Amino acid sequence: MTAEPLNRPATPAAPTSTPTDEMPTGFFRHFHTPRVVFGQDITLRQVVFALFLVFCLTPWASPPVALALGLVLAQTVGNPFTTHTKAFTHKLLQFSVIGLGFGMNAHAAVQAGKEGILFTVVSIFGTLILGYFVGKWMGLGRHVVHLISCGTAICGGSAIAAIGPVLRAKDEEMSVGLGTVFVLNALALFLFPPIGHALAMTQNQFGLWCAIAIHDTSSVVGAAAAYGNQALEVATTVKLARALWIIPVAIGTAMLFKQKGVKITIPYFILGFILAMLFNTFVPAYVPAAAKLGPVMTHLAKIGLTVTLFFIGAGLSAKVVKAVGVKPFVLGIVLWVVISTASLYVILHAA
Repeated sequence: MTAEPLNRPATPAAPTSTPTDEMPTGFFRHFHTPRVVFGQDITLRQVVFALFLVFCLTPWASPPVALALGLVLAQTVGNPFTTHTKAFTHKLLQFSVIGLGFGMNAHAAVQAGKEGILFTVVSIFGTLILGYFVGKWMGLGRHVVHLISCGTAICGGSAIAAIGPVLRAKDEEMSVGLGTVFVLNALALFLFPPIGHALAMTQNQFGLWCAIAIHDTSSVVGAAAAYGNQALEVATTVKLARALWIIPVAIGTAMLFKQKGVKITIPYFILGFILAMLFNTFVPAYVPAAAKLGPVMTHLAKIGLTVTLFFIGAGLSAKVVKAVGVKPFVLGIVLWVVISTASLYVILHAA
């Protein structure tokens, strides 16, 4: 096995450009027309992107707001830096998750992990089995079905990016899988907090629900952060423990699909999160000055997460949604609704 980055940008692998690839007509053409400023060619949409990005760095921006700004940008003037945002997104998310570890307590994390382990095992294998039968009934290709099922069961685009090479999936299959979970992942960030408040869920309940029912780590952390610090701690711990299941699922995939000589990614960045959490829990007792590092790193991590979600939203163009097609979306929605409602019921009725 070889180590490769786990969290890749949760955007489709093939044509992920904005809806403004060709020079538009009418009002939006003004945003694409270059103007010379201080000897540099600059377009209005680059200025809009920069203004949105700067806003995401301020205290007024929250993860849902950042994602919404990215979506607005993608559907109107388009993302002028698609290649760059795709390249930065997965690295920025990894660093942000590690930074969140500096604000967490190892003892509480272990307790949260124990509570979530049964949910994790049952939901992962239940989703994979359900996805197989529903996908077969719908007549979808095995690779697409398995990619969407893994993305729903484990950790969204990260799981698909890791499982795809094991399947030797085609670019088109990767694009469909990523596009499906990406759209649903974006919706979850907006839907889950209001549902949690409406049902008067506790911080612990909501954090556990997010980790199980929301696809990607970025939106899990974003939704949980909007709900509260305890929810964030539970959600991040359980989700990262869940992400480790990429390894056994990838090995099982290679065996099931009879693939030999494939590379399996190992999520080493999770080790960074654990080390940061251990540092925050034990080091300040011996080095009091180290206690000042935690709040700073946590603050920077939350800013990084906000920018990550802005980049993700900026990559979701109308073309991406249209390219996915109806059937994969239906499969993704069915799996998402089942895992969300089933886990919600169990969490609310657990003793």
